Amino acid sequence: MSDNNQTLACVMIPMIGRQLLLPNVSLAEVVDYSPDINSSADAPAWLAGHLEWRGLRLPVISYDAASGGQLAQPNNRRGRVVILNSIVEEHREQPFIALMTQGIPSQNRINQSQIQRLDSPTGVADLMEVEVDGERAWIPNLEYLESLAQQLR
Repeated sequence: MSDNNQTLACVMIPMIGRQLLLPNVSLAEVVDYSPDINSSADAPAWLAGHLEWRGLRLPVISYDAASGGQLAQPNNRRGRVVILNSIVEEHREQPFIALMTQGIPSQNRINQSQIQRLDSPTGVADLMEVEVDGERAWIPNLEYLESLAQQLR
């Protein structure tokens, strides 16, 4: 985005106490959260459960738990699961991952002048913290999140 007039279609994904910022092209689909996604007691702390989607069984990752917080199931009717396109080399074996959200993702169009990188510490599940038009957002470390899902294979 070298020209300030160029815009990028993005999506803001609500989590607990923060929101994630991703380009729209990273999203394959947004589906309703279902309480039957629950995981077993011996599952990793970041695993919210599994989702059957288009003939695939996808692990549903709790970004909040993967970031060192608590796994919290959405307690309202706004919870969703976002299906993300995989970016790792093992794309053929794992073409998608799923993240549990705490609300409905919203689409935005942003340009370079609207986004500013913040110099703040980030967790293992984050690439960086940014400010978009005065709102803080985190760009997730998709490679790390995908590596979690890969552990279950």
